[in-house]
Amino acid sequence: MTFTDDRILPFGETKRGLMTAKKEATVLVEGMTCSSCAAGVNRALTKGGYSDVNVNYATGEVYLTDGKEIDLNRVAELVKKAGFEYVGAKREEKRGMASIEKKFLFTLPFTVPLLMHMVIPWHPLHDPLVQLILSLPVMILGMYHFGKSGLGSLRNGVPNMDVLIFIGSTSAFIYSLVGTLSNWGTTEAANYLFFETSATIVTLVLLGNVIEHRSVKQTTTAITELGRLQEGLADKVEMHGDHEHIHRVPFNQLKVDDLVMVKSGDSIPSDGILVKGELQIDESMVTGESLPVSKSVEELVIGGTLVSDGNGLVRITTIGKLTVLSSIIEMVKKAQMEKPSIQRLADKVSGIFVPVVLGISALTFVIAHFAFDVSLQQSIMQAVAVLVISCPCAMGLATPTAVMVGLGRGAKDGILFKGAESIENLSKVKKVVFDKTGTLTTGDIKIGSLNVLSGTEEEIQNVLFSVEQFSSHPIARAVVAELQSKAKKVEFTSVDEQKGKGLVAKDASGNEWKVGSFKMLEVDMKRTDSDIYILKNGELVAEVSLTDKVREDAKDLISYLNSKGIETIMLSGDRKRKCELVAAELGIKTVYSEQSPDEKLKLIEQFSDQVPTAMVGDGINDAPALTRATVGISLSNATQVAINAASVVVLDKGGIGKLKEAFQLGNHTVLTIKQNLFWAFCYNTLAIPLAAIGMLNPMIAAFSMAFSDVVVIGNSIRFKFKSID
Repeated sequence: MTFTDDRILPFGETKRGLMTAKKEATVLVEGMTCSSCAAGVNRALTKGGYSDVNVNYATGEVYLTDGKEIDLNRVAELVKKAGFEYVGAKREEKRGMASIEKKFLFTLPFTVPLLMHMVIPWHPLHDPLVQLILSLPVMILGMYHFGKSGLGSLRNGVPNMDVLIFIGSTSAFIYSLVGTLSNWGTTEAANYLFFETSATIVTLVLLGNVIEHRSVKQTTTAITELGRLQEGLADKVEMHGDHEHIHRVPFNQLKVDDLVMVKSGDSIPSDGILVKGELQIDESMVTGESLPVSKSVEELVIGGTLVSDGNGLVRITTIGKLTVLSSIIEMVKKAQMEKPSIQRLADKVSGIFVPVVLGISALTFVIAHFAFDVSLQQSIMQAVAVLVISCPCAMGLATPTAVMVGLGRGAKDGILFKGAESIENLSKVKKVVFDKTGTLTTGDIKIGSLNVLSGTEEEIQNVLFSVEQFSSHPIARAVVAELQSKAKKVEFTSVDEQKGKGLVAKDASGNEWKVGSFKMLEVDMKRTDSDIYILKNGELVAEVSLTDKVREDAKDLISYLNSKGIETIMLSGDRKRKCELVAAELGIKTVYSEQSPDEKLKLIEQFSDQVPTAMVGDGINDAPALTRATVGISLSNATQVAINAASVVVLDKGGIGKLKEAFQLGNHTVLTIKQNLFWAFCYNTLAIPLAAIGMLNPMIAAFSMAFSDVVVIGNSIRFKFKSID
């Protein structure tokens, strides 16, 4: 259970005020087998007073957020009252076989002999008493398991599939029991022997739940693999006088400021700073970056990444849930619990499905027995078959399993979706709006040309270097860095910043220097395509043109988007001529240049109101537009504000090439969901009429129901491995 006043984000925390602080807890619940079960747990906890509840029945995780401290004992009580098994706050608390697996293994030895009597003419197996004895343990467990869950769902007003299974299996058993006892000792008793049907329904449904339980794990392996990176032993270094002592400790026992020795093949135990040595680090499992990254002293290292070469000493700066890796895992887990609109539709259908099926089953019995004069036992079997085959599990599994694979696959490849809705929205995007500097270009600004109109080049360089040191603007910092080795510092008596224009400085000789944008120019001065203008005592003495290299993978991304019929737009605050040159090189046809943050926001609002629009940006001035867009996309080297505002974060530091994969993941996730839902709806549409007219007996119906879950989960697992290019 975690209590926090902060919303943990991939690269830090954003403080909320105490008035809006919220407590959080993630707990595990067993026994949920369909979306109706999840709805029942949600309803029970909501009625119990918890304001924000998200239930993912596929993983068994329940995420609670509340304004007050969360009492886990109270949560456990509410979960049990709803008919399910409360496991605990951590997965590690539950070891060994799951309870559903134990229940299936218990029923199997009793069910197999009951089925064998259908093919083996051994007299004891045909004895009504033997069949009753064999079926009784199965039915007691089945009535308890499905009855408890079904009753809990009825109490909460959300009947689940266990209601259908309980009524179906119990009806067959009671019919057999009454018929057998009424005709005990006569040959007529053989006509009422459906004990194997009732037991087989219970066992096969439990088998389906076991397969579902194990298969769902396959859809979450990416997150599991990331979680394993947090486990291991670290070589902790302690100083005793002049001697170093190294001893191995588990990762989770490290503290802030601990020193850890790492070498080739080691995993970085937690976020920290390299204080000694040089390392080549494989960050692919966290950022998706395929090539090793060089790290030198004073550079940050990420917990969970692998040292591919070198050795060094790392000082731990962050531990626990505040590390980059923990934040990524937490974000993806929360995203998996969110429901995209396509799933909410399936949930609505599932919500009314059980009452409708009960009505169809009752109608089947009445019509078959009274209208078509079908025998009593056959009418009951047809009604039972309708109940058993109509399980809405496949419908409930269709979306979450596909979403888990899509989110997990993205996280493993360095693409973080902050919610299930964002991955669905990305597949609908018709326009993609790009910022220029730092997004389509590298942001590595250099001086392209220095045109000196008056004075010497040395004097202009010295003034430019000295004045720009008083600015924190990225362009100013880039200019200072480039001139560091070849310019000398000039002392000024005063330096003033003119907001939105540049800097005004006075030197010891009384000369006034102005360094800034074209807005520094006097009315009668001619404006050129230069980026920086330098004026001395009101006279233009030099112009500076800057260069910014286009990202290598940007052209391929724009080409891909254009080929898919997605309109690409450049939206930048930079000069018109520069924007047009970059756009022409990349193949972007629509350009909006020299835009202020307010103007950017208005355009994004306009685009988003027309069609689903994605905004890709990296600066503080992009944050409002990122928030307003249908999908806001931020790069990992972006500012913290932009990352917090975006709904998709691309961790590849090398460029924006992974955006292509992000769009492909969105498209294939939605495609997989639609395939799953198509199968689930078709299965129920075809299976219910077949069961109603007597073409499926209850045992075949139970097997078919389990098979439908396997098909849906199998298709989601296939998505995990298939090529999306």
